[in-house]
Amino acid sequence: MTRILITGGAGMVGRALAEALPAKDVIVTDLSDRGLPEGLEFRRMDVTGTDPDQVIGAIRPEVVVHLASIVTPPPGMTRAQAHAVDVTGTRHVLEACVAHGVRRLVVTSSGAAYGYHADNPVPLTEDASCRGNPEFAYADHKRQVEEMLAAARARHPGLEQVVLRVGTVLGAGVDNQITALFRRRRLLAIRGSDSPFVFIWTRDLARIVRRAATDGPAGIYNVAGDGWMSVDALAAALGKPVLRVPAWALRAALAVLHPLGLSQYGPEQVRFLQYRPVLDNTRLKRDFGYVPDLTSAQVFDLWRREAGL
Repeated sequence: MTRILITGGAGMVGRALAEALPAKDVIVTDLSDRGLPEGLEFRRMDVTGTDPDQVIGAIRPEVVVHLASIVTPPPGMTRAQAHAVDVTGTRHVLEACVAHGVRRLVVTSSGAAYGYHADNPVPLTEDASCRGNPEFAYADHKRQVEEMLAAARARHPGLEQVVLRVGTVLGAGVDNQITALFRRRRLLAIRGSDSPFVFIWTRDLARIVRRAATDGPAGIYNVAGDGWMSVDALAAALGKPVLRVPAWALRAALAVLHPLGLSQYGPEQVRFLQYRPVLDNTRLKRDFGYVPDLTSAQVFDLWRREAGL
């Protein structure tokens, strides 16, 4: 087996990946080893500083799986702090991989890198541009990461890259700002928009990352189950009504409520609800060689039942 170093390894996907690989071949890094199973080699690593160069230089792994990212910022985290992890941290890991002869870098990007735009094709293939959204931190950070990785592919062709543009991840125990939308008494939608979602099962994602770190081909792949679900389909599955509001009205309301601390969402959330990227997974199945076990609808149904909804 190949020596594999995982950043952000204490997270949900990192733990699942580490458990799926022989313990002797895995080095897990994160700020803390809390929640990690016993028997794994752990190194503390803060990607925002010099740790990546020191740790990767000392271990000399063949493969680095870079999972460290801020998907849901904790209360009080600033955009600059999230940028330090998402963008600066990725740069530090990438530079360390180049400097210390890492053979392959696997990065979990996001469908959000494509951005939330009215003219996004449905579905989106990997050839579409990563345009992010300046007003939406996560999408903007993923755009910057994708541009950084593209530049590195041109400058350092000896470093293999597997870039996974991941859709909405659902599975047992997943609870975040997206699942909070599904727990509302009424599902919120923008008038005139289907507000589509694509889902990938946590176990499918762990298996995809494992293949990317071992015997899968290099490349860029959208990661999602087959199909997508409109807000009406989601509401029908949950047995809930849909609250449709005009985009301008919701934008105006959030512009007032968010600064007052009465809503965790700002006006940028409107585009998130309107123009969610619908990911085409053809390349994942055809070229990468992995067919997700569950479709988007099956992933959502599994999560709904386990969440008691």
